[in-house]
Amino acid sequence: MTGTPAPRTRGRRAAVLSATLLSLVPFLAGLTARPDPVKAAACAVSMQTAGLAVPLPRSARALAAGGPLRIVAIGSSSTAGAGAGKPEHSYPARLAEHLGGRYPSLALTVLNKGVNGETGPDMLKRFQRDVLDESPDLVIWQVAANTVLRGHDPDAAEQVIRSGVRTLKDAGVDVVLMDLQYAPAMLAKPRHEEMEERIARVAAEEGVGLFHRYAVMRQWVETRQAAMNDLVGPDGIHQNDFGYDCVARTLAASLHDALSLRTAGTVSARP
Repeated sequence: MTGTPAPRTRGRRAAVLSATLLSLVPFLAGLTARPDPVKAAACAVSMQTAGLAVPLPRSARALAAGGPLRIVAIGSSSTAGAGAGKPEHSYPARLAEHLGGRYPSLALTVLNKGVNGETGPDMLKRFQRDVLDESPDLVIWQVAANTVLRGHDPDAAEQVIRSGVRTLKDAGVDVVLMDLQYAPAMLAKPRHEEMEERIARVAAEEGVGLFHRYAVMRQWVETRQAAMNDLVGPDGIHQNDFGYDCVARTLAASLHDALSLRTAGTVSARP
């Protein structure tokens, strides 16, 4: 004869079911955390787009000596890691990981000196403390995003960037500028293309590297390797975890190439 289970039996079954579901949480989380191979392919871009166009002699000497190689990443919120799920998902942290994969025996340090909301003049004020006092071999300067977003004078911004680059060069360090992000909030600003041209002009005239973040991200979107929301978070300006990682992977490959370890065809997304 069958009937409704006693309340005590139902309670035991509910407890067993709850324990079973809880035991699956790490497994299910692992499934969602696994990298999407389709999205990972978006990190491959042409060398023409990602190339830095200059050698990095001080960094190359450090590499040849087996290290240490010290890198300072200075910038605003997209250097600090706004929009990332965790600090270790910022682009400088991911850059350290991907460069470490390329040079596993190298004593490598990547310092994140990004500060949310800053513009070029703010960064210049802390160059001595946050950059030069760290004795870097290479400085990656992400600059001018907030200049565009706030509608500041691009001519004044160009002068600041040139002044900062010369300060770094006078200190004998390698310099790579990082330009704007390709993101909806940036694209909505009427003078973003002008600022891109100004950053490129400073890099060319001063003989320093330029990581074309804007062109790299645009290529991923326009070739449909990644959608905009794969790269940029809901605020429309800051990269998400995947976007930061993809930029860091590509930058690592660009630095690898600039250190006279040349590759052909495309910049690989793999460490």
